[in-house]
Amino acid sequence: MSLISRIVLRGFFSVGILSCFALTNGGSDTVFDGPRAFADLEKMVGFGPRPSGSDAHRRTQEYLLAELKAAGLETKSDDFTAETPVGPVPMSNLIAVHQGETEKVVIFAGHYDTKRFDDGKFVGANDGGSSAALILELARSVAGIDPAPKTTLWFVLLDGEEAVIDWTATDSLYGSRHMVARMEKVQGLHRIAAFILVDMVGDRDLGIHREANSTPWLQDLVWAEAKRLGHGEHFLDARLYIEDDHIPFVRRGVAVVALIDFQYGPGHRYWHSPDDKLANVSAESLQIVGTTLLGVLARLDSHL
Repeated sequence: MSLISRIVLRGFFSVGILSCFALTNGGSDTVFDGPRAFADLEKMVGFGPRPSGSDAHRRTQEYLLAELKAAGLETKSDDFTAETPVGPVPMSNLIAVHQGETEKVVIFAGHYDTKRFDDGKFVGANDGGSSAALILELARSVAGIDPAPKTTLWFVLLDGEEAVIDWTATDSLYGSRHMVARMEKVQGLHRIAAFILVDMVGDRDLGIHREANSTPWLQDLVWAEAKRLGHGEHFLDARLYIEDDHIPFVRRGVAVVALIDFQYGPGHRYWHSPDDKLANVSAESLQIVGTTLLGVLARLDSHL
């Protein structure tokens, strides 16, 4: 991801130890399991660096698809070839569908690739791993809701978020740009009621700022739900501008919110470095964001 304007920072708070949170929905308890999401993250980090087109990237795809299928969701791979500064690179957006009663779709998305580095030391525990793990566990949680949500839900694991060389309009966001173009071609963008993006949400010192490109009403809904659940100290009111996988949707008029903790480590030094490792992420942070999004889903479902 790329920081494209000023960041106004406020103090960060340490994350307390939480037990699994139960969200009551229609009389049933739906649990977002932070430790299980962290175990998924560990599995992906264990594959090693996961730049698009690598063997570890392929193994990550296979793992994520197998887990989504095991949850009973309809899954598919949207394979495409990206034209990059180093030549054609095979990529694939992974999509799991929880079919509801409505034409409208709520999309929960995050990326699973890692930035390319020649030294092979960047395993992307937070930047790529945390978003993929959270989306996977959120999909599992939703698959267990009884009665099922009425809204159709897509859980999307985007490929090629990272620049292959240096961040530009054409060397970045390959998966989200491909997805928007494909949906635009089949006139499907109008179906998206909300596009909710997560990225770098596993930081032990979790502090998510208001991303300034996000849609105000949807962002306010997330912040209000976080406060209601007692997570307000981790959802900060200072604003920053970020280019990430929500931007192609913003440009097409889709309602979006991007949840990104872009102050990762002292002086932000863990970002795109070997310090983006398991020791600097936590199950508790995944749980905070995951339970908040389950609450947001319940409220969106009641309105849609």
